[in-house]
Amino acid sequence: MTRRTVIASAIGCLVAATLVATPTSAPARSSGGGSSPSPTAYGSGGAVASVDAEASRVGLEVLRRGGNAADAAVATASALGVTEPYSAGVGGGGYFVYYDARKRKVTTIDGRETAPAGITKDAFVDPATGQPYPFTPQLVSSGVAVGVPGTPATWAAALRRHGTWSLARTLKPSIDLARRGFVVDDTFRSQTLDNQKRFAAFPDTARLFLPGGDAPKVGTRFRNPDLAATLTSLARRGPSAIYSGPVARDIARTVQAPPKDPSSDLPAPKGSLTTADLAAYRVRSAAPTKVSYRGLDVYGMASSSSGGTAVGEALNILEIYRLGSGPALARSLHLYLEASARAFADRNAYVGDPAFVDTPTRTLLSQRFADSRACTIDPAKAATKPVEPGALSRSGRCATGKELEKPDTENVSTTHLSVVDRWGNAASYTLTIEQTGGSAMTVPGRGFLLNNELTDFTAAYDPADPNRIEPGKRPRSSMSPTIVLDRGKVRFVVGSPGGATIITTVLQVLLNRIDLGMSLPQAVAAPRASQRNAATTPAEPAFIEKYGAALEPYGQKLVPSGDAFTSQAEIGAAAAIEVQRGGRLTAVAEPERRGGGTALVVRER
Repeated sequence: MTRRTVIASAIGCLVAATLVATPTSAPARSSGGGSSPSPTAYGSGGAVASVDAEASRVGLEVLRRGGNAADAAVATASALGVTEPYSAGVGGGGYFVYYDARKRKVTTIDGRETAPAGITKDAFVDPATGQPYPFTPQLVSSGVAVGVPGTPATWAAALRRHGTWSLARTLKPSIDLARRGFVVDDTFRSQTLDNQKRFAAFPDTARLFLPGGDAPKVGTRFRNPDLAATLTSLARRGPSAIYSGPVARDIARTVQAPPKDPSSDLPAPKGSLTTADLAAYRVRSAAPTKVSYRGLDVYGMASSSSGGTAVGEALNILEIYRLGSGPALARSLHLYLEASARAFADRNAYVGDPAFVDTPTRTLLSQRFADSRACTIDPAKAATKPVEPGALSRSGRCATGKELEKPDTENVSTTHLSVVDRWGNAASYTLTIEQTGGSAMTVPGRGFLLNNELTDFTAAYDPADPNRIEPGKRPRSSMSPTIVLDRGKVRFVVGSPGGATIITTVLQVLLNRIDLGMSLPQAVAAPRASQRNAATTPAEPAFIEKYGAALEPYGQKLVPSGDAFTSQAEIGAAAAIEVQRGGRLTAVAEPERRGGGTALVVRER
């Protein structure tokens, strides 16, 4: 997924050329500036951080050529759709949080995928057995898992509301990148091999990603001319190129009749998505979530995402306590885990698509409610998990409600980018196609994978569950693009992939930086644990090694991370930027997780 040591330095000048002309040769890739990709950059004039060197370089060139944070974010995102096709692309969706420095205002775009109008509450049930389809690989590799994509509409909306460049100009580098290709690395090959059975089940996917029956070799060049053509059409016609016409018909046909190899044993149940569903798609605007923490204003994404409310509630709980490093570190980590558990209990009980569910955002983000949750925490001992959600009607008292425990089905393969420009605007953008490789279905002749986002609905239908399946509804997400302001100016921009661990990753990065005395690079690199209201806390092995003994007296039960969806023990893959006095920038991507990301600044220091 991440382009790492195989990337050559020639790309620096050539990516700049793609903004005005198509190169005649096929250059290798690099972070630019004649240096190898680096996860940390210091400087001024604007910054970009993402998991991929190619994508970060594309965004940086937009900033250098006068584009603002919105222009650079869309350009970076579209490049990630080329180089990270198993994590993002026009077949998926996401959430865009933006700070306008002139207006001194944070706004959001909800580009989450939606369920088609024809979906039924038993859509995930196999009619032959009357039992739910097994989740992976059967349910995720299907038409019924595909939601109406929101990414193309998000790009257009972000540029229309905030940008200075046209969609055509912004997409030009990604079109050229798809044509000339990128150099395959170990991560891309291993991800392909991990999905070999799923990809082989769909001939169009196999032709693109399994040429000759094998994953592309490390060091070879992966080209996607079909995707270049799709992006060219999008650049010329705008979102209607995807939501109507031939591409829309191809998407609908793929979902309704998955083009499966007859020899495959995957059932690939058909979905109900139609061209009318695509034509009806619209992004949503919602007020961002906001809490104050240690004198900083923390803005996030409101529902249909649960990221803003969960991160905000946990911070409100932690605001009550004095946290720190040294002798206070173990207690601080204990309180972080307990606050996270309660935020997840309340997220599961109350958060859903606001068009269908009366999500009590104001209550969940109130300090009074946080106080009622904090009083259930013993600062010296971990509670038995799962804990019950808070009682909304009695916030301010130490009261709880009925537990609504549901299995966590969000997958880890998502991507995130953070951007700050020279004028102080900022974008925090998390986008996804859900499972690594999404639904595994490539739209024939179009070069992109479709999402499996509908599996983020609670699998077993429950009329009391705010995340139950309903036509036209957006499944709840944990994506948490976050912007932190200090006296009205950007201080931090942060986000991460990682399914439900996104919430804890963003929360822990902020805790590390604000409370535990770490620099931003240290805060991102530090080992992680993710308590999501479960009996045990998945933690990276380095976290267990470093903090396990200190947390044992508190009764915290740590277990190595990694689950049925991934063999990786890594939690999250953050991309963050810090703005300091005088416009000094620190841009940070992961130094090791997902192979390491790339952070770049316009003027290096």
